[in-house]
Amino acid sequence: MTTSAAAPHPARPWLALLPFLAAVAVVAVVGGLAAGSSSATYRALDLPPFAPPSWVFGPVWTVLYVMIAVAGWLAWRAGTGPVGVGAWVVQLALNLAWTPLFFAADRYGWALVDIVALLAAIVATVVLFARVSRAAAWLLAPYLLWVGFATALNAAIVVLN
Repeated sequence: MTTSAAAPHPARPWLALLPFLAAVAVVAVVGGLAAGSSSATYRALDLPPFAPPSWVFGPVWTVLYVMIAVAGWLAWRAGTGPVGVGAWVVQLALNLAWTPLFFAADRYGWALVDIVALLAAIVATVVLFARVSRAAAWLLAPYLLWVGFATALNAAIVVLN
């Protein structure tokens, strides 16, 4: 059996995951910095009955961020092209904007506008990713559901506060 000299090194596909992980890590770090007093802010708000305890958000977002990175990488590897990668970047930028708006600036209405746009961007990203990689699209499904829930929570906070 002969191997082609042009065959990619087995580690190279995994190395391409690093920029996706790095982009998501930047969003997580900026969000963490902007949410420095998030527990106190969250406790001080009038919350709807369906609001989860503040400790839930950290573990959920940790898992979701890994899934977002892997989904972007899988779709990129499958050939989603600049439109799919662009949609992934847009949803990540909208995700990045939400925490500073909500927690650092206390702009709950603007955060709601942002999260509605984020929800639409995630839907667009899922649709684009599904064309090239079902796995990438399915990896974003929990993210879509969580942001849908977070949108309802943000809307309730706007009404109650």
